[in-house]
Amino acid sequence: MKFRYQARNKMGELQVGYVEAPSRDMAANILVSHELFVLSLDSADKKNILDRFSTYFGRVKRKDLVIFTRQLATLLEARLPLNNALKTLYEQTSQPTLKEAAYQIAEDVDAGLSLSQALERQGEIFSTFFVSMIRTAEVTGNLNEVTSFLADYIEKESVLVTKARSALIYPVIVVGLFIAVAAILVIFVFPQLAPVFEQSGVTLPFLTRFLIGSGKFAATWWPALVVAFSVLLIILFDYIQSDEGKAFIDDSKIRLPIIKKIFLPITIARFSNAGNMLLKGGVPLAQSIEIISQTLDNVLYRDILRDVADAVRQGVPLSEALGKYPVYFPPIVSQMIVVGETSGQLDKIFTRISAFYDREADTVINNIVDLIQPLLMIGMGVMVALLFASVLLPLYQLTATFGSS
Repeated sequence: MKFRYQARNKMGELQVGYVEAPSRDMAANILVSHELFVLSLDSADKKNILDRFSTYFGRVKRKDLVIFTRQLATLLEARLPLNNALKTLYEQTSQPTLKEAAYQIAEDVDAGLSLSQALERQGEIFSTFFVSMIRTAEVTGNLNEVTSFLADYIEKESVLVTKARSALIYPVIVVGLFIAVAAILVIFVFPQLAPVFEQSGVTLPFLTRFLIGSGKFAATWWPALVVAFSVLLIILFDYIQSDEGKAFIDDSKIRLPIIKKIFLPITIARFSNAGNMLLKGGVPLAQSIEIISQTLDNVLYRDILRDVADAVRQGVPLSEALGKYPVYFPPIVSQMIVVGETSGQLDKIFTRISAFYDREADTVINNIVDLIQPLLMIGMGVMVALLFASVLLPLYQLTATFGSS
Protein backbone atom coordinates (compact mmCIF):
# COMPACT_ATOMS: atom_id res chain seq x y z
CA MET A 1 0.00 0.00 0.00
CA LYS A 2 1.04 3.59 -0.63
CA PHE A 3 0.76 6.28 2.05
CA ARG A 4 1.19 10.03 1.83
CA TYR A 5 2.93 11.55 4.84
CA GLN A 6 3.85 14.91 6.32
CA ALA A 7 6.56 14.90 8.94
CA ARG A 8 9.32 16.97 10.51
CA ASN A 9 12.92 15.94 11.02
CA LYS A 10 15.14 16.75 14.00
CA MET A 11 15.88 20.19 12.56
CA GLY A 12 12.18 21.02 12.39
CA GLU A 13 12.11 20.94 8.57
CA LEU A 14 8.84 19.88 6.94
CA GLN A 15 8.99 16.81 4.72
CA VAL A 16 6.16 15.64 2.48
CA GLY A 17 6.20 12.47 0.41
CA TYR A 18 5.03 8.91 -0.05
CA VAL A 19 6.05 5.68 1.63
CA GLU A 20 5.29 2.09 0.60
CA ALA A 21 4.32 -0.34 3.37
CA PRO A 22 1.97 -3.29 3.91
CA SER A 23 -0.05 -1.35 6.49
CA ARG A 24 -0.41 2.09 8.08
CA ASP A 25 1.41 1.09 11.27
CA MET A 26 4.33 -0.31 9.26
CA ALA A 27 4.51 2.95 7.32
CA ALA A 28 4.54 4.91 10.59
CA ASN A 29 7.31 2.68 11.95
CA ILE A 30 9.38 3.27 8.82
CA LEU A 31 9.07 7.03 9.22
CA VAL A 32 9.85 6.89 12.95
CA SER A 33 12.92 4.76 12.24
CA HIS A 34 14.16 7.61 10.02
CA GLU A 35 13.83 9.94 13.03
CA LEU A 36 10.81 11.77 11.65
CA PHE A 37 7.96 13.23 13.72
CA VAL A 38 4.80 12.22 11.81
CA LEU A 39 2.21 14.99 11.37
CA SER A 40 -0.15 13.11 9.08
CA LEU A 41 -0.25 9.74 7.37
CA ASP A 42 -3.03 9.04 4.88
CA SER A 43 -3.62 6.23 2.43
CA ALA A 44 -2.89 7.23 -1.15
CA ASP A 45 -4.85 4.28 -2.52
CA LYS A 46 -8.40 5.10 -3.59
CA LYS A 47 -11.27 3.04 -2.24
CA ASN A 48 -13.78 1.73 -4.71
CA ILE A 49 -17.36 2.85 -4.53
CA LEU A 50 -18.59 -0.40 -2.90
CA ASP A 51 -16.06 -0.04 -0.09
CA ARG A 52 -17.23 3.50 0.51
CA PHE A 53 -20.89 2.49 0.64
CA SER A 54 -20.17 -0.38 3.04
CA THR A 55 -18.13 1.95 5.25
CA TYR A 56 -20.97 4.47 5.32
CA PHE A 57 -23.72 2.00 6.26
CA GLY A 58 -21.52 0.17 8.78
CA ARG A 59 -20.51 3.27 10.70
CA VAL A 60 -20.62 3.51 14.48
CA LYS A 61 -23.33 5.70 15.96
CA ARG A 62 -22.25 8.86 17.74
CA LYS A 63 -23.85 7.82 21.04
CA ASP A 64 -21.80 4.58 21.05
CA LEU A 65 -18.63 6.58 20.44
CA VAL A 66 -19.57 8.92 23.31
CA ILE A 67 -19.90 5.97 25.70
CA PHE A 68 -16.62 4.46 24.47
CA THR A 69 -14.69 7.71 24.91
CA ARG A 70 -16.27 8.47 28.29
CA GLN A 71 -15.34 5.02 29.59
CA LEU A 72 -11.78 5.41 28.30
CA ALA A 73 -11.48 8.79 30.04
CA THR A 74 -12.83 7.34 33.30
CA LEU A 75 -10.44 4.38 33.23
CA LEU A 76 -7.45 6.61 32.51
CA GLU A 77 -8.45 9.03 35.28
CA ALA A 78 -8.46 6.01 37.61
CA ARG A 79 -4.76 5.54 36.74
CA LEU A 80 -5.42 2.26 34.94
CA PRO A 81 -2.61 1.39 32.47
CA LEU A 82 -3.56 2.05 28.84
CA ASN A 83 -3.35 -1.61 27.82
CA ASN A 84 -5.62 -2.70 30.68
CA ALA A 85 -8.03 0.17 29.96
CA LEU A 86 -8.35 -0.88 26.31
CA LYS A 87 -8.93 -4.52 27.23
CA THR A 88 -11.59 -3.45 29.73
CA LEU A 89 -13.26 -1.38 27.02
CA TYR A 90 -13.29 -4.42 24.74
CA GLU A 91 -15.09 -6.46 27.41
CA GLN A 92 -17.64 -3.71 28.15
CA THR A 93 -18.41 -2.57 24.59
CA SER A 94 -21.52 -4.16 23.10
CA GLN A 95 -21.61 -2.48 19.66
CA PRO A 96 -20.07 -5.13 17.31
CA THR A 97 -18.04 -2.80 15.07
CA LEU A 98 -16.72 -0.77 17.98
CA LYS A 99 -16.00 -3.92 19.99
CA GLU A 100 -13.88 -5.31 17.18
CA ALA A 101 -12.11 -1.94 16.85
CA ALA A 102 -11.38 -1.91 20.61
CA TYR A 103 -9.85 -5.37 20.35
CA GLN A 104 -7.69 -4.35 17.40
CA ILE A 105 -6.59 -1.13 19.12
CA ALA A 106 -5.55 -3.08 22.22
CA GLU A 107 -3.60 -5.53 20.06
CA ASP A 108 -1.84 -2.71 18.20
CA VAL A 109 -0.89 -0.95 21.43
CA ASP A 110 0.47 -4.23 22.83
CA ALA A 111 2.50 -4.57 19.61
CA GLY A 112 4.19 -1.23 20.28
CA LEU A 113 2.09 1.29 18.39
CA SER A 114 1.03 4.52 20.02
CA LEU A 115 -2.64 5.01 20.81
CA SER A 116 -3.00 7.60 18.04
CA GLN A 117 -1.46 5.21 15.50
CA ALA A 118 -3.80 2.44 16.61
CA LEU A 119 -6.81 4.75 16.38
CA GLU A 120 -5.70 6.00 12.97
CA ARG A 121 -5.92 2.45 11.67
CA GLN A 122 -9.63 2.59 12.57
CA GLY A 123 -10.24 5.69 10.45
CA GLU A 124 -13.80 4.65 9.59
CA ILE A 125 -14.73 5.05 13.27
CA PHE A 126 -12.44 7.73 14.68
CA SER A 127 -12.35 11.07 12.88
CA THR A 128 -9.21 13.00 11.97
CA PHE A 129 -10.05 15.42 14.76
CA PHE A 130 -10.30 12.59 17.31
CA VAL A 131 -7.00 10.99 16.27
CA SER A 132 -5.20 14.33 16.09
CA MET A 133 -6.33 15.31 19.59
CA ILE A 134 -5.05 11.98 20.95
CA ARG A 135 -1.76 12.60 19.14
CA THR A 136 -1.68 16.03 20.76
CA ALA A 137 -2.22 14.40 24.16
CA GLU A 138 0.67 12.04 23.53
CA VAL A 139 2.93 15.02 22.80
CA THR A 140 1.84 16.96 25.91
CA GLY A 141 1.37 14.01 28.25
CA ASN A 142 -2.19 14.93 29.29
CA LEU A 143 -4.09 11.98 27.82
CA ASN A 144 -6.57 11.95 30.70
CA GLU A 145 -7.59 15.56 30.10
CA VAL A 146 -7.85 15.18 26.33
CA THR A 147 -10.00 12.03 26.48
CA SER A 148 -12.34 13.79 28.93
CA PHE A 149 -12.51 16.77 26.56
CA LEU A 150 -13.24 14.48 23.59
CA ALA A 151 -16.01 12.73 25.51
CA ASP A 152 -17.60 16.08 26.40
CA TYR A 153 -17.15 17.38 22.87
CA ILE A 154 -18.64 14.33 21.12
CA GLU A 155 -21.51 14.25 23.62
CA LYS A 156 -22.22 17.90 22.93
CA GLU A 157 -22.18 17.27 19.17
CA SER A 158 -24.50 14.31 19.71
CA VAL A 159 -26.99 16.50 21.59
CA LEU A 160 -26.95 19.11 18.83
CA VAL A 161 -27.38 16.51 16.08
CA THR A 162 -30.19 14.80 17.99
CA LYS A 163 -31.91 18.14 18.46
CA ALA A 164 -31.66 18.92 14.76
CA ARG A 165 -32.92 15.47 13.76
CA SER A 166 -35.86 15.68 16.15
CA ALA A 167 -36.82 19.03 14.64
CA LEU A 168 -36.63 17.55 11.14
CA ILE A 169 -38.61 14.34 11.71
CA TYR A 170 -42.07 15.85 11.23
CA PRO A 171 -41.14 18.04 8.23
CA VAL A 172 -39.40 15.09 6.56
CA ILE A 173 -42.52 12.94 6.96
CA VAL A 174 -44.67 15.71 5.50
CA VAL A 175 -42.25 16.25 2.59
CA GLY A 176 -42.18 12.50 1.91
CA LEU A 177 -45.97 12.32 1.82
CA PHE A 178 -46.13 15.37 -0.43
CA ILE A 179 -43.65 13.83 -2.89
CA ALA A 180 -45.63 10.57 -2.92
CA VAL A 181 -48.95 12.36 -3.53
CA ALA A 182 -47.39 14.60 -6.18
CA ALA A 183 -45.90 11.59 -7.97
CA ILE A 184 -49.27 9.80 -8.01
CA LEU A 185 -51.02 12.88 -9.37
CA VAL A 186 -48.39 13.60 -12.02
CA ILE A 187 -47.88 10.02 -13.24
CA PHE A 188 -51.40 8.55 -12.94
CA VAL A 189 -54.05 11.26 -12.50
CA PHE A 190 -52.93 14.03 -14.87
CA PRO A 191 -52.53 11.73 -17.92
CA GLN A 192 -56.14 10.60 -17.38
CA LEU A 193 -57.38 14.19 -17.27
CA ALA A 194 -55.35 15.38 -20.25
CA PRO A 195 -57.75 14.00 -22.96
CA VAL A 196 -60.73 15.60 -21.19
CA PHE A 197 -59.04 19.01 -21.19
CA GLU A 198 -57.95 18.64 -24.82
CA GLN A 199 -61.47 17.72 -26.05
CA SER A 200 -63.07 20.58 -24.14
CA GLY A 201 -60.70 23.11 -25.65
CA VAL A 202 -59.93 24.63 -22.24
CA THR A 203 -56.76 26.69 -22.16
CA LEU A 204 -54.51 25.06 -19.58
CA PRO A 205 -52.24 27.07 -17.28
CA PHE A 206 -48.51 26.62 -17.82
CA LEU A 207 -48.06 24.69 -14.58
CA THR A 208 -50.78 22.21 -15.55
CA ARG A 209 -49.27 21.69 -19.00
CA PHE A 210 -45.85 21.23 -17.45
CA LEU A 211 -47.11 18.63 -14.96
CA ILE A 212 -49.03 16.71 -17.62
CA GLY A 213 -45.95 16.64 -19.85
CA SER A 214 -43.79 15.52 -16.94
CA GLY A 215 -46.22 12.74 -16.10
CA LYS A 216 -46.22 11.41 -19.66
CA PHE A 217 -42.44 11.57 -19.82
CA ALA A 218 -42.01 9.79 -16.45
CA ALA A 219 -44.53 7.08 -17.38
CA THR A 220 -42.72 6.40 -20.66
CA TRP A 221 -39.09 6.69 -19.59
CA TRP A 222 -39.18 5.65 -15.92
CA PRO A 223 -36.59 2.81 -16.32
CA ALA A 224 -34.11 5.25 -17.87
CA LEU A 225 -34.85 7.81 -15.15
CA VAL A 226 -34.20 5.26 -12.39
CA VAL A 227 -30.89 4.25 -13.96
CA ALA A 228 -29.84 7.87 -14.55
CA PHE A 229 -30.74 8.86 -10.99
CA SER A 230 -28.82 5.90 -9.55
CA VAL A 231 -25.75 6.67 -11.66
CA LEU A 232 -25.94 10.33 -10.64
CA LEU A 233 -26.05 9.37 -6.94
CA ILE A 234 -23.03 7.08 -7.33
CA ILE A 235 -21.04 9.75 -9.18
CA LEU A 236 -21.99 12.38 -6.61
CA PHE A 237 -21.07 10.12 -3.69
CA ASP A 238 -17.75 9.23 -5.32
CA TYR A 239 -16.97 12.90 -5.99
CA ILE A 240 -17.74 13.90 -2.41
CA GLN A 241 -15.29 11.27 -1.18
CA SER A 242 -12.50 12.44 -3.53
CA ASP A 243 -9.89 15.06 -2.59
CA GLU A 244 -11.39 17.56 -5.04
CA GLY A 245 -14.88 16.98 -3.69
CA LYS A 246 -13.76 17.39 -0.08
CA ALA A 247 -12.00 20.65 -1.01
CA PHE A 248 -15.16 21.90 -2.71
CA ILE A 249 -17.29 21.08 0.34
CA ASP A 250 -14.78 22.70 2.69
CA ASP A 251 -14.81 25.84 0.56
CA SER A 252 -18.62 25.84 0.57
CA LYS A 253 -18.64 25.75 4.37
CA ILE A 254 -16.91 29.11 4.34
CA ARG A 255 -18.87 30.73 1.51
CA LEU A 256 -22.48 29.67 2.21
CA PRO A 257 -23.94 32.16 4.73
CA ILE A 258 -26.00 29.89 6.99
CA ILE A 259 -23.50 27.02 7.00
CA LYS A 260 -20.68 29.46 7.75
CA LYS A 261 -22.50 30.69 10.85
CA ILE A 262 -22.42 27.14 12.20
CA PHE A 263 -19.09 25.94 10.87
CA LEU A 264 -16.93 28.97 11.73
CA PRO A 265 -17.62 29.02 15.52
CA ILE A 266 -17.15 25.24 15.79
CA THR A 267 -13.83 25.38 13.92
CA ILE A 268 -12.45 28.26 15.97
CA ALA A 269 -13.56 26.52 19.18
CA ARG A 270 -11.64 23.41 18.08
CA PHE A 271 -8.62 25.56 17.22
CA SER A 272 -8.70 27.25 20.62
CA ASN A 273 -9.20 24.07 22.64
CA ALA A 274 -6.29 22.34 20.95
CA GLY A 275 -4.11 25.45 21.34
CA ASN A 276 -4.87 25.63 25.05
CA MET A 277 -3.94 21.99 25.63
CA LEU A 278 -0.73 22.15 23.60
CA LEU A 279 0.54 25.36 25.19
CA LYS A 280 -0.25 24.09 28.69
CA GLY A 281 1.69 20.94 27.79
CA GLY A 282 4.77 23.02 26.96
CA VAL A 283 4.73 22.58 23.17
CA PRO A 284 6.28 25.56 21.31
CA LEU A 285 3.78 27.89 19.69
CA ALA A 286 4.78 27.27 16.05
CA GLN A 287 4.73 23.52 16.51
CA SER A 288 1.39 23.81 18.32
CA ILE A 289 -0.16 25.67 15.39
CA GLU A 290 1.08 23.03 12.98
CA ILE A 291 -0.29 20.21 15.12
CA ILE A 292 -3.61 22.07 15.40
CA SER A 293 -3.81 22.19 11.60
CA GLN A 294 -4.09 18.40 11.65
CA THR A 295 -7.02 18.47 14.09
CA LEU A 296 -9.27 20.49 11.75
CA ASP A 297 -11.34 18.63 9.15
CA ASN A 298 -10.97 21.39 6.57
CA VAL A 299 -8.20 21.58 3.98
CA LEU A 300 -8.44 25.38 3.74
CA TYR A 301 -7.83 25.84 7.46
CA ARG A 302 -5.02 23.28 7.33
CA ASP A 303 -3.20 25.24 4.61
CA ILE A 304 -3.78 28.55 6.40
CA LEU A 305 -2.48 27.28 9.73
CA ARG A 306 0.63 25.83 8.10
CA ASP A 307 1.34 29.26 6.65
CA VAL A 308 0.66 30.80 10.06
CA ALA A 309 3.07 28.34 11.71
CA ASP A 310 5.80 29.25 9.19
CA ALA A 311 5.18 32.95 9.86
CA VAL A 312 5.44 32.40 13.63
CA ARG A 313 8.78 30.63 13.15
CA GLN A 314 10.01 33.72 11.32
CA GLY A 315 9.14 35.90 14.29
CA VAL A 316 5.70 37.17 13.27
CA PRO A 317 3.26 37.41 16.22
CA LEU A 318 0.41 34.91 16.09
CA SER A 319 -2.18 37.70 16.23
CA GLU A 320 -0.65 39.36 13.17
CA ALA A 321 -0.36 36.08 11.24
CA LEU A 322 -4.01 35.22 11.90
CA GLY A 323 -5.08 38.79 11.14
CA LYS A 324 -4.18 38.23 7.49
CA TYR A 325 -7.14 35.84 7.21
CA PRO A 326 -10.15 37.80 8.55
CA VAL A 327 -12.62 35.61 6.65
CA TYR A 328 -11.43 32.50 8.48
CA PHE A 329 -10.43 34.10 11.80
CA PRO A 330 -12.65 37.08 12.72
CA PRO A 331 -10.89 40.20 14.06
CA ILE A 332 -12.05 39.47 17.62
CA VAL A 333 -9.82 36.36 17.62
CA SER A 334 -6.71 38.34 16.69
CA GLN A 335 -7.55 41.06 19.21
CA MET A 336 -7.97 38.58 22.06
CA ILE A 337 -4.73 36.84 21.10
CA VAL A 338 -2.95 40.22 21.24
CA VAL A 339 -4.04 40.45 24.88
CA GLY A 340 -2.71 36.95 25.54
CA GLU A 341 0.62 37.72 23.88
CA THR A 342 0.97 40.93 25.87
CA SER A 343 0.08 39.34 29.22
CA GLY A 344 1.94 36.08 28.59
CA GLN A 345 -1.24 34.07 29.17
CA LEU A 346 -2.00 32.88 25.67
CA ASP A 347 -3.29 29.50 26.87
CA LYS A 348 -5.93 31.18 29.06
CA ILE A 349 -6.96 33.44 26.16
CA PHE A 350 -7.47 30.33 24.04
CA THR A 351 -9.81 29.02 26.73
CA ARG A 352 -11.84 32.24 26.64
CA ILE A 353 -11.99 32.21 22.83
CA SER A 354 -13.21 28.61 22.92
CA ALA A 355 -15.91 29.39 25.50
CA PHE A 356 -17.09 32.40 23.47
CA TYR A 357 -17.41 30.51 20.19
CA ASP A 358 -18.93 27.44 21.87
CA ARG A 359 -21.76 29.67 23.11
CA GLU A 360 -22.10 31.30 19.70
CA ALA A 361 -22.34 27.91 17.97
CA ASP A 362 -25.03 26.78 20.44
CA THR A 363 -27.02 29.96 19.90
CA VAL A 364 -26.85 29.76 16.11
CA ILE A 365 -27.80 26.08 16.00
CA ASN A 366 -30.69 26.56 18.41
CA ASN A 367 -32.01 29.48 16.35
CA ILE A 368 -31.75 27.52 13.11
CA VAL A 369 -33.49 24.50 14.62
CA ASP A 370 -36.31 26.72 15.86
CA LEU A 371 -36.74 28.17 12.35
CA ILE A 372 -36.59 24.89 10.42
CA GLN A 373 -40.13 23.68 11.08
CA PRO A 374 -42.06 26.91 10.35
CA LEU A 375 -40.01 27.63 7.21
CA LEU A 376 -40.48 24.10 5.88
CA MET A 377 -44.19 24.16 6.63
CA ILE A 378 -44.60 27.47 4.80
CA GLY A 379 -42.72 26.05 1.83
CA MET A 380 -44.84 22.91 1.87
CA GLY A 381 -48.02 24.96 2.02
CA VAL A 382 -46.98 26.90 -1.07
CA MET A 383 -46.07 23.71 -2.98
CA VAL A 384 -49.36 22.00 -2.05
CA ALA A 385 -51.31 25.09 -3.10
CA LEU A 386 -49.56 25.18 -6.49
CA LEU A 387 -50.08 21.46 -7.03
CA PHE A 388 -53.79 21.50 -6.34
CA ALA A 389 -54.26 24.80 -8.16
CA SER A 390 -52.85 23.12 -11.28
CA VAL A 391 -55.71 20.60 -11.03
CA LEU A 392 -58.55 22.72 -9.70
CA LEU A 393 -58.17 25.72 -12.02
CA PRO A 394 -58.65 23.70 -15.25
CA LEU A 395 -61.54 21.82 -13.63
CA TYR A 396 -63.13 25.11 -12.64
CA GLN A 397 -62.74 26.44 -16.19
CA LEU A 398 -64.15 23.20 -17.57
CA THR A 399 -67.18 23.40 -15.25
CA ALA A 400 -67.72 27.04 -16.17
CA THR A 401 -67.56 26.15 -19.88
CA PHE A 402 -70.17 23.40 -19.53
CA GLY A 403 -72.33 25.62 -17.31
CA SER A 404 -72.41 28.46 -19.84
CA SER A 405 -73.28 26.07 -22.66
